[in-house]
Amino acid sequence: MKKLLGMIGLCARAGKLVSGEDACEKLVRSGKARVAFLDEAASENAKKALTNACATYGVTMILLPAGALGQASGKAGRMAAATQDASFAGSMIKTYRLLSGVH
Repeated sequence: MKKLLGMIGLCARAGKLVSGEDACEKLVRSGKARVAFLDEAASENAKKALTNACATYGVTMILLPAGALGQASGKAGRMAAATQDASFAGSMIKTYRLLSGVH
């Protein structure tokens, strides 16, 4: 998980990470998002909205441990983030799948 969080931080520092529930949902609904991240501590409404949007638009969503997203992105309290950068998204999805055992 540490490697994935490091990649999220790198993506944020590169200016390729959109964070915040509304901004993420908007990016997903625009069809441009490649991967979305959701913190376990997010509200039930936020979880439902982003999960439904990702399912509808075919975007991979990764659930992160409580507090991890804010710490990794350098913006405390962030519950959702997404990127449209194909290179970062591909690397993060691949890393997540290796960590979770899903291929």
